[in-house]
Amino acid sequence: MKIISRDDYLSRLEAVRGLPDIKILTGIRRAGKSKLLEETAKRIRRENQKANVIVIDLTLLKNEKLKDYHALHDWIKVHAKKGVLNYVMIDEVQMCKGFELVINSLHSESRSRYDVYLTGSNAFLLSSDLTTLFTGRHFELTTYPFSFKEFCRYFPREKDRQSAFDRYVLEGGLSGSYLYKDDSARTEYLKEIYRTIIRRDIALRYNLSDTTVIERLAEFLMDNVGNVTNANNLSEVLVHNKVATNHVTIGKYLGYLTDAYLFSEAKRYDVRGKKYLEQSGKFYLMDVALRYAVLGRRNMDYGHVYENLVYLELLRRGYDVYVGKLYKKEIDFVAMKASEKVYIQVSDDISNEKTLSRELEPLLQIKDAYPKFIIARTKHAETDRDGVRIVDLADWLVEA
Repeated sequence: MKIISRDDYLSRLEAVRGLPDIKILTGIRRAGKSKLLEETAKRIRRENQKANVIVIDLTLLKNEKLKDYHALHDWIKVHAKKGVLNYVMIDEVQMCKGFELVINSLHSESRSRYDVYLTGSNAFLLSSDLTTLFTGRHFELTTYPFSFKEFCRYFPREKDRQSAFDRYVLEGGLSGSYLYKDDSARTEYLKEIYRTIIRRDIALRYNLSDTTVIERLAEFLMDNVGNVTNANNLSEVLVHNKVATNHVTIGKYLGYLTDAYLFSEAKRYDVRGKKYLEQSGKFYLMDVALRYAVLGRRNMDYGHVYENLVYLELLRRGYDVYVGKLYKKEIDFVAMKASEKVYIQVSDDISNEKTLSRELEPLLQIKDAYPKFIIARTKHAETDRDGVRIVDLADWLVEA
């Protein structure tokens, strides 16, 4: 399989290298967590040939005995060196029952002696559990599927950016699927990722004997990605469609789906009142290709698919992302990072003046001076309309 260097992630890990925090790589299955761990180990060794890097892959048969936490702890202690910082990297750490006891022991024993890095199945390293599992501080790095920029680096022969973008929309960023040249085989690969998340990660973690309701919920969210909703609305829709459930169950299942990194929720933000709203939000897929794999290409709502792509890219760039509310108008995204704030509308086609005016209207009602964008499939160079920057989606994904 072709490997490209994911420098943004590696730089973030390098920035916390040597600090006492436990480094934990999280994210959807097949997003490349193991490869990032492997590349981090290579970089450390390349920069310091005397560095003591202890790498343990618990999926390998030769490490079967290390699935006992006492054995894992003893093995690390035997291979650690005195007087130096020992880099401990454990891939698929959840395969060792009681792994958190080992990690907390190493962390507590001597924070200047061990620098610990972990990856693992989302069934056992859910974001919501990390504080409970680890008594010391931890640094979580969420790994996302390939961005469009990374997709273009993987397929450098795809010279036309717009054609490459059309392909990316359908094939997505889970790069393991790129090995399959046949569409049906690639679709089956993506379906299997989805089934594994639902039937192994979530069902195993929460002891769900029947996954019918959570599968119907996930499929509905995929089909309606980018629509404002909440547990009450979703339960009413599913009950109407002969799925026996209630808003309490749906609320729990929404948490399971986001904790397993299949979906991400963008909560609402009142632009005028500058406050966060809890009543409802939008749910976005961690990779839009999963939608096509599971549901097929029916109801191709490109506007919402493009919205999903922009949302993920903003997360990759380190923004906290909200759905904006201004009076009765909606702003697709209010993105914030430190002192930065950006307002964004996303559209499929704004060549019609009426459509363009509709997208401009809520942005022009915002009275502060923060940047405002319309991101759409313009296929043209950037323009400006009354202070709002109008940018082609493919260009924005690659060039920012």
